[in-house]
Amino acid sequence: MLILGVHSGYHDACAALYDGYRLVAAVAQERMTRRKVDGGRVPVEAIDECLAIAGADRKDVGALVLGRAAFPARFYSHLPFDRAIEAKVRRLVGKEKHKSMERECVRYHRTDSEAMFRAGDFLGALGLKPGIPVRFFNHHEAHALPALFHTDWDDALLYTADGGGDNVQYSHRIFRGGKIEELFGGDAELTRPMRIDSVGLAYGYATQALGFRINRHEGKTTGLAAWGRPVFYDAIAAHFRVDDAGQITSDFPDNPAMRQFLFDLFKGARREDVAASIQRFLEEFVIKAVSRLLKKSGSRKLGLAGGVFANVRLNQRLAEELPVDEVFVYPAMSDQGLAAGGVLKFLLERDGLETWLRNRYRLETLYLGRDFGGDIDRVLGGAPGIERIPGASAETAASLIAAGGIVAIYAKGMEYGPRALGARSILANPADATINDTLNRRLDRSEFMPFAPVVAEEDADTVFRLGRAKAYAARFMTITAHVQPGWKERIPAVVHVDGTARPQVIRRGWNPLYYDILKAFERRTGLPILINTSFNVHEEPIINRPEECLRALADGRIDYVATESGIYAGPAARRPVGAERVNPGQGAERARI
Repeated sequence: MLILGVHSGYHDACAALYDGYRLVAAVAQERMTRRKVDGGRVPVEAIDECLAIAGADRKDVGALVLGRAAFPARFYSHLPFDRAIEAKVRRLVGKEKHKSMERECVRYHRTDSEAMFRAGDFLGALGLKPGIPVRFFNHHEAHALPALFHTDWDDALLYTADGGGDNVQYSHRIFRGGKIEELFGGDAELTRPMRIDSVGLAYGYATQALGFRINRHEGKTTGLAAWGRPVFYDAIAAHFRVDDAGQITSDFPDNPAMRQFLFDLFKGARREDVAASIQRFLEEFVIKAVSRLLKKSGSRKLGLAGGVFANVRLNQRLAEELPVDEVFVYPAMSDQGLAAGGVLKFLLERDGLETWLRNRYRLETLYLGRDFGGDIDRVLGGAPGIERIPGASAETAASLIAAGGIVAIYAKGMEYGPRALGARSILANPADATINDTLNRRLDRSEFMPFAPVVAEEDADTVFRLGRAKAYAARFMTITAHVQPGWKERIPAVVHVDGTARPQVIRRGWNPLYYDILKAFERRTGLPILINTSFNVHEEPIINRPEECLRALADGRIDYVATESGIYAGPAARRPVGAERVNPGQGAERARI
């Protein structure tokens, strides 16, 4: 049976489609509409893309699971008379509002979302089969379950943290003895006053104070932190505490008060020191909370999800400083992962935990967008100003990279989650100390971290200190690791100022072209590493369709594109590209229903 998961969040709306327990497709709405972190409505474009990938249509869906997010007011059945009349009038005049199911639950102290929703009308509006099951999922449970489902663990602590969802900012669950025990973060929180306790939201406010955009540019803050001193840590930490149960709390009366405090505290400060202070705060408080929960659970396995764990430096410290054997960060850790997690919740309720556990599997790849196959060659091959270069793709691409070329790889389906992992990646030479400035300029980026490296599994421990605890997470570039002695000077473009890097570990069977380019580059240079950065311009989502790839090539964002069939050169490949050196710690800008 096809099960469709949908999250219509105000950012990172998404859809996912399962055939039984097999995840067939998962697509963020931003990749379809080309609007970064798009959301705030039902993501019909992402829904249709998932169905197209599966070769199905809307009538083939056998169950629908929904996040408690934004829906048009007409689908709510619980509204009192005055609000219902207002909603009808607004619809008649073309000004219908979308309302948050989460906020409606909180407003009326309810958890029974299905009873508050006109499921039949919604199915009809979406063109889905009438009478199929419609279920709502809990935000943090949908974060947590994939972090268990994609392991083979017998016990684990499942910890989630983000800026907020279903009236709570964290959840804690223990898996042991064939049972999942919820300690905190379930539906009961919808009926309680919201706590002001989010370290993730504090990090977002600090990102805003730096002149960046919340829910969008937190990675800039992480990168900038390594260049500063945590001079404001004590002042921030004085407002928070971690109790014996691993609960984080604060003394702020509300979130605006927290935001104002941070803005006042950081006024006139060095940007690097602001970033270093909020980074240390995030790390110390999450580590303390997780440490106490691990002691309570007795587990040595740690599953993490939620937007906070996009912070790869935090993830490294958790893996290295806590008594754990393995850490797994769900690769779509942001709200982009909720639709898939919601389906896993539906399957758990339908089949029971024993069956659910038997169907678990470890992830290998995340190529869950559409595979356009030969369309990319037809689009590039027929475009004016684009030249096909003779030679085998992998060998030619490696030769061009070794000579200083910037090569994008376009193969397989678009990646699921916030990072490019070899299907929509830009590859370059990690030995080039100036390549970061060159790439950032051509992609209109202003970043403070080096680009990430890709490495074959057999070479990973030679170059990076991964070990068992970090190895699984490193498949998906969700954790940093220290670089082994002697390598920092050889691959300066992928090593941060603190001596760490964020590697992606690959096997040939997962993506032969990607692997073969890497190995061909190693034969030419002796370096088993390539730069891998996402194939997108600043403030645009990662490339999806072949036409988007062509535009980037024609605009000179890259020099070449490698497909499984050949190499294509754009106008930039025929002119020299200079690069001035910049101090990385300076110079950044202060059919719908």
